[in-house]
Amino acid sequence: MLFKMIRGVLFHQRSKMLLIAFTIALGASLATGMLNVMWDVGDKVNQELKTYGANIVVKPKDSSLLSDIYDVGEGEALRASYLNEEDLPKLKTIFWAFNIVDFTPFLESTVTLPGGSTAKITGTWFNHHLSLPTGEELDAGITNMRSWWDVTEGAWLNEADAEAASSVMVGALLAQQEGWKAGDTITLTGNAGEQTVKVAGIYDAGGDEDMEIFAPLDMVQALTDQEGKVASIEVSALTTPDNDLAKRAARNPAALTSRDYETWYCTAYVSAICYQIQEAIPNAVASAVRQVAESEGAILDKTQLLMILITALSLIGAALGISNLVTASVMERSQEIGLLKAIGAKDRSITGVIMVEILVTALIGGVVGYFMGFGFAQLIGRSVFGSAIEMKPKVIPIVAGLIALVTLAGSLPAIRMVLRLRPALVLHGGH
Repeated sequence: MLFKMIRGVLFHQRSKMLLIAFTIALGASLATGMLNVMWDVGDKVNQELKTYGANIVVKPKDSSLLSDIYDVGEGEALRASYLNEEDLPKLKTIFWAFNIVDFTPFLESTVTLPGGSTAKITGTWFNHHLSLPTGEELDAGITNMRSWWDVTEGAWLNEADAEAASSVMVGALLAQQEGWKAGDTITLTGNAGEQTVKVAGIYDAGGDEDMEIFAPLDMVQALTDQEGKVASIEVSALTTPDNDLAKRAARNPAALTSRDYETWYCTAYVSAICYQIQEAIPNAVASAVRQVAESEGAILDKTQLLMILITALSLIGAALGISNLVTASVMERSQEIGLLKAIGAKDRSITGVIMVEILVTALIGGVVGYFMGFGFAQLIGRSVFGSAIEMKPKVIPIVAGLIALVTLAGSLPAIRMVLRLRPALVLHGGH
């Protein structure tokens, strides 16, 4: 009997049932899409922000002590101590190795140009290929970590080319000052010798780097007689936004309880990654670039808050739409409901039948909405982040619960109307 009544309502009031299902489908699709994006957006946002520079800087421990104790300049302090280039692959051996997406070393010095003037030269990796003991293959270097630089002439120096060892990249302002163009050959003189190089490309960084020369690391090591040495390392890592535990650990990890220490160490906080880098690389101090690290957390929090707000508004809109549609449906069926009451049907039974009808409709709309939300999430992922959004299984029960809650909330006004309905008035044309 119940099945016949539900089938009759779905058939005779199919336009209203379709509208209810469509309303629920829209709410479910937005909730599904936003929740999946929200839980997958952390790494996506971090990956996007990694194109704007490193969030961790590694320096020799002695240089940090010199800067703190004697208040010497950063460049002067760095010249007093170095890290070993051979230790760089150890960055990919820490607990959070897979969160380190790129890194590059730096060694700075001053060279004399052909005209007698001097310029800052920085040795670095460009797209340095590493074959790690773990079997991982990695191209690390400044090419990806300075992807916003505009190469106005020539091209990025490619370490795979035979000419790369004797080529350099020159800042736009320095090239303009010296009258250099891509393809020119110049001689650079350092304190340990000279090197004839080719200008592979001219870049516009929009900052002080435009008056510098960037060269392969081994070239600058030879010019300064610092073979195998680097002054600093920039690291780009995927991190989790800091909370109170991360801030306490950053001040003093030894003060944490064993349980808090384990939680902190096994979470990708920037302070935990810095701590593990210091464990892996001898004589190193790793520190977060706070402006970048804090911006990542703030952007991620605001993005997730926006997703939650959109989800909440979509569900509120769905509840209002359901309320209007279910109320209109009950008003059309008022004589039928009045007759059921007149022949002895209880309010509880009538309410149960109506709710089953609405929930069946909600189920259909929710299933359709989930798959619509799946496509919606992929559209956001492809258009905003250039990659697919991973569908989270935990979204299914959450969306199902939200749709059930919204459906019940939207049906309450109609249920109140059923409870107040008087058979005598309805059957005689009253209100």
